Amino acid sequence: MTDNPARRADQLRAELEATLNEIDNRLNPRVQGAEFGRRVRAGYERNPVPYLIGAAVATAVVVGLVAWAIAGDRD
Repeated sequence: MTDNPARRADQLRAELEATLNEIDNRLNPRVQGAEFGRRVRAGYERNPVPYLIGAAVATAVVVGLVAWAIAGDRD
């Protein structure tokens, strides 16, 4: 029994379209940013401590750099 060439072509087009859509989703920065945000929110909801520690460290680094820049300006 032979397969209908037109039906096979339609099936291949549908597979190609699905593949191209998947590639587009994986390379789209907006989609990837939304996925990253979802993962961060989920991780924060499970255990917020590492995120709070990271925010505190980042704040301390920024404040330290600003203080260093201000204090280092005096000649």
